[in-house]
Amino acid sequence: MKFCELEENEYRNFLDKSPQRTFMQTPEMGKIREKSGWNVVYLGVKEDGKIVAASMFTSLTRRFGKKEYYAPRGLLLDYQNKELLNFFTDNLKKYVKEHGGYVFRIDPYVINKERNGAGEVLENGVDNHEIIESLLSLGYKKVPDNKMKQVKWMYVLDVKDKSEEEILNNMKANTRNTIKKTLKNGIEIKELTKEEIIDFYNIMKETSERKGFGIRSLSYYESLYDAFKPRDEIKFMLTRLNLTHHIQTLEREKEEKIRERNALSDNIHNDGKRKNIDFDIETIEKRIAKAEEIRKEKGEVINLSSSMFMLTKPEVIYLTSGNYEEYMFYNSQYLIQWEMIKYAIENGFDRYNFYGITGNFDKNDKDYGIYQFKTGFNGYVEELIGEYAYPTSFIYYVIEFINKIRKK
Repeated sequence: MKFCELEENEYRNFLDKSPQRTFMQTPEMGKIREKSGWNVVYLGVKEDGKIVAASMFTSLTRRFGKKEYYAPRGLLLDYQNKELLNFFTDNLKKYVKEHGGYVFRIDPYVINKERNGAGEVLENGVDNHEIIESLLSLGYKKVPDNKMKQVKWMYVLDVKDKSEEEILNNMKANTRNTIKKTLKNGIEIKELTKEEIIDFYNIMKETSERKGFGIRSLSYYESLYDAFKPRDEIKFMLTRLNLTHHIQTLEREKEEKIRERNALSDNIHNDGKRKNIDFDIETIEKRIAKAEEIRKEKGEVINLSSSMFMLTKPEVIYLTSGNYEEYMFYNSQYLIQWEMIKYAIENGFDRYNFYGITGNFDKNDKDYGIYQFKTGFNGYVEELIGEYAYPTSFIYYVIEFINKIRKK
């Protein structure tokens, strides 16, 4: 076996065939990181001239002029092959040390234990505790979950060889009915051009200020678009509502309900049906009044929500999204998810990844609503093995000590 630096094109060829392929390890993501000051290098192992292990590493100078190396969602190799893992690790340690690094970090795209939709470990399911033990025995240090750079817990839906009807019918009833209602409301879905990403950004900004989390700059999202759009591996999606069309739809729905009520005989047995229909008519009238109020204040067409998706096969990743709070009752995010699930099916993706959840399945958890929304699509929980740091210099321990003191 031979350890070496790889050319970008040969690394990409290996990446495209890797079962651990993700947008985090693409050269496009490397170029995004370069704009933030990171350096990028592709490192790998060849056997008989063929690449058998590889990873994109980014590096940045930290304290004392020493570099931190990081392989986002790396390494890419067969972790069951202990000889290969040991050889790659040993040579990475030497490489990082020789190039002024004090640590390299990895967070493999490898699941820990196979789980169901409720987060419960499946009996006789996949269990990769041996991979964790191998990493620890080689000298990797487990990074605490609250210090990880990437998400550890995700919610995933398998779409390979599935039909739209099969996926829709398998959803929880409330989610399926909500999707049908959004379609009935006339909500439109639009893919944004680069010039229109400002609409996505404005929604993200409003959402972040409301919920108290940070977002990237507009230029960052535009850079992502520039990097990934040529390979059609990114989409910014927007939901919007034409209020005039929406009101017309509601008026027709109201007329249908009135006809339905008028068709009932005076028989006492129809009293319950009449009561239910009258309630439906009253609800529709309230929705019409609300829509007219919004149209008067905001205009003919309103933006509701927006989301960003990464489309690096074999999965579509629902990476981030935002909603205007005042329009959340339209439930337009359900429609965006359904549109992109259909896209994944039509374009030969294996998985639809709803991405980050906390891993806390307590209904009292403050973020339980995010998990609850995603479970409506009836997928399963995926827990990765986490992040690991490999110190290559005593400077690592000095920096860790300084960080602890500063935290205190």
